[in-house]
Amino acid sequence: MSWLNAVKGDSLAWLLEPDAANPGVRYFALRDLLERPADAAEVVAAQAAVMRSGPVPTILDAQHPDGYWHKPGGGYGKYRGTAWQIIFLGELGADPDDERVQRGCEYLLNHTIAANGGFACSNTTPVPSSVVHCLNGNLLASLIRLGRLDDPRVQQALAWQACAITGEEPIRYYQSGTSGPAFACAANAGQPCAWGATKAMKALLAVPPAQRTSLIQQAIEQGVQLLLRYHLASANYPFTGKISSAWFKLGFPLSYWSDVLETLSVLVALGYGRDPRLAEAYQWLMSKQDQQGRWKLENTVNGKMWVDIERRGKPSKWITLRVLRVVKAIEAATLRL
Repeated sequence: MSWLNAVKGDSLAWLLEPDAANPGVRYFALRDLLERPADAAEVVAAQAAVMRSGPVPTILDAQHPDGYWHKPGGGYGKYRGTAWQIIFLGELGADPDDERVQRGCEYLLNHTIAANGGFACSNTTPVPSSVVHCLNGNLLASLIRLGRLDDPRVQQALAWQACAITGEEPIRYYQSGTSGPAFACAANAGQPCAWGATKAMKALLAVPPAQRTSLIQQAIEQGVQLLLRYHLASANYPFTGKISSAWFKLGFPLSYWSDVLETLSVLVALGYGRDPRLAEAYQWLMSKQDQQGRWKLENTVNGKMWVDIERRGKPSKWITLRVLRVVKAIEAATLRL
């Protein structure tokens, strides 16, 4: 695989090792880096391993029999509430066919959607003024991974996301939460929020191309315009006070914030990997690898979740996996020229 020439050492072999602490890494490496089919015996076995050990079974063990985590209701409580567990389960490779996973999805869909169709940041009754792009995008991306794309409630949340981006009717904005089109957010003083744009693009990208409506495609184009309008390597997007250092600390799993790697991943997945406006961000990312071709975990919510995932400051399989997805896409596209 010539694309690996850009990486020092043999980090792919590291990711493919059976690892009871992080079995999802091997599953995703087989699927995304080696492109093994979903029904291949090794992929099926790797998916089963995700459900036997590591963070996923620990999260599921903490679930209430009714389907929620921590407390009943809207489930936004950081980072043990229902909403975050659905986000984490999707990121970690949980099996969509597991009954407990689907029970959690169903509880979320019944208790977290506001009257406008979007997911609200709430621990009690969800209200439209608490619906924001970052949470809505995170949840949609994971719900789609967990097999809920065709659920009418997911389709409704997708419609809210696209309409909120484009300003298409029917949409209403609020002084709190999503305050205007083009990713305007009250938390960013009414300016466009690049974190929200990245999360929204993750959600819209999760919809198979053949199923993307013209409105979704228009929303994606607006997201690309925002994310490429600024300099990703310095993350000089509209901000309040100062540029957040979170942009430059690679993390997993991410919260409402994004980092350079996640935003780069979204743009690469949309086909912009060779865009010269991303070259410096890619160079910055590659400069962070060690001599073994591994990247460290620099940002984490460990200590706040039901289970810790890897250790801050140490080489991270999850970060390295995310980076290699980007490397594969960019280097493979270059080799085809």
